Amino acid sequence: MLWIKAFHIVAIVCWFAALFYLPRLFVYHASATDRESIERFKIMERKLYRGIMTPSAIASVVLGVWLMSYATEYYMSSGWFHAKLTLVLLLLGYHHACGRLLKKFAQDKNTRSHVFFRWFNEFPVLVLVGICILVVVKPF
Repeated sequence: MLWIKAFHIVAIVCWFAALFYLPRLFVYHASATDRESIERFKIMERKLYRGIMTPSAIASVVLGVWLMSYATEYYMSSGWFHAKLTLVLLLLGYHHACGRLLKKFAQDKNTRSHVFFRWFNEFPVLVLVGICILVVVKPF
């Protein structure tokens, strides 16, 4: 079980690294005006989303479910775990929203400003803080 937990943590770290960086790329992409930069951002965004972010999300969820299977009764009766699952579902929705935004950028159809993406970039930070507090402190 410790090996699974270790790889779960690695997958989460990789997923969050991508969740922090992709919206930052969106900030720069939304500000770019020259064709060369715009095309470079499209490549970077696509490779990050498909090559790191999505595989890490899948690994995080699969390994998390695997860990949960060792003590399903405990987790299903813990309020903190239900709150954590809610945050994870919100994070998966954010991941999906990033994918939709990536497609808009790829088609040159983005209508949002770099300011929007600066705020958009803050959401995973809040979720990470919440999940860490729930997992470590287990407040309820």
